Amino acid sequence: MTMSREAFLDHVQERGEYQTREEAERAARVVLALLGAHLVGTVRAELAARLPETYALILLNPLQAAEPLSPERFIRATAAWIEGATEKTALWDIGAVLSTVAAAAGDALMREVLLQLPPGYDLLFGHPQPT
Repeated sequence: MTMSREAFLDHVQERGEYQTREEAERAARVVLALLGAHLVGTVRAELAARLPETYALILLNPLQAAEPLSPERFIRATAAWIEGATEKTALWDIGAVLSTVAAAAGDALMREVLLQLPPGYDLLFGHPQPT
């Protein structure tokens, strides 16, 4: 079932402890654009289908990554895209957005998403995997 835009942003705002809806919106747009560059095929389409249309389109229409970013480089890229962000605040933004995405995706789809990403992304989604 697709999460409404309001519910999605409510979750991101709450998890990120953002003062404004605009902060939650900014984090969601940046993180989903970067994530979309790393996912392909039916996994990306299935994940997009569980997100509000605005965010589904961001996920489905990213710039393609030349190579998968490690979690550390994903954090640095997020920090670079958000004005005034540091790696520490970017990690906070990523956690707020990706934990919301994970909740919308459910466990089965999250396993498929994580198979497409370099090791360590499970922690960014708040879904640590057994080693």
